[in-house]
Amino acid sequence: MQMNEISFGGAQPVDGYGPGFFRVGGRPLGGALCLSSDGCRSWGGLDDAEALLALAGDVDVLFVGTGAEIAPLPKPLRERLEAAGLGVEVMNTPSACRTYNVLLGEGRRVALAVVPV
Repeated sequence: MQMNEISFGGAQPVDGYGPGFFRVGGRPLGGALCLSSDGCRSWGGLDDAEALLALAGDVDVLFVGTGAEIAPLPKPLRERLEAAGLGVEVMNTPSACRTYNVLLGEGRRVALAVVPV
């Protein structure tokens, strides 16, 4: 089997997560996060549409992790994101982190917004 090293360019994958925190670039960070090729920043959770709308045009898919269990996005948030042209995939946080990392490693234009488990 041939092994290939994955390059994430300037973006950083999620290294790990646990109750109330994420590890990105080797640093533990508490609370909800938004990650994209522009970097990592804190996110106000499902009430913070502005941070997600700022990604419009820069990403093809936004993965939203809703915690330990999958939950639907609030209808007003989903409508605003779709109106801005953002493709949104909602899943539980562990699945969202894994999917983001895989597609980021493939060089895709993706972003991640997650609330901790």
